[in-house]
Amino acid sequence: MPARITVRVTPRSGRELIEAGTGGVLSVRVTSPSDEGKANAAVCRVVAHALGVPKTSVSVVRGHTARVKTLEVEGLTDAEVDLLLPR
Repeated sequence: MPARITVRVTPRSGRELIEAGTGGVLSVRVTSPSDEGKANAAVCRVVAHALGVPKTSVSVVRGHTARVKTLEVEGLTDAEVDLLLPR
């Protein structure tokens, strides 16, 4: 079963990074604007890089137009994701 991650996205940030958030929600900052799915693609790319998986393994499954999104990561379990990302 693929892992699921809840993230809060900040588009048009000065740099791209992942930080521990509140309530189990990660904060992901991306430099891309939020128009036409550019921020979603950047979030998937940043999270995939942090997890060491191909960017095609990370997809948005909920919240395509919202700041809070649910991502699905193919090839990793929830426990593996918890070890690799800040909480």
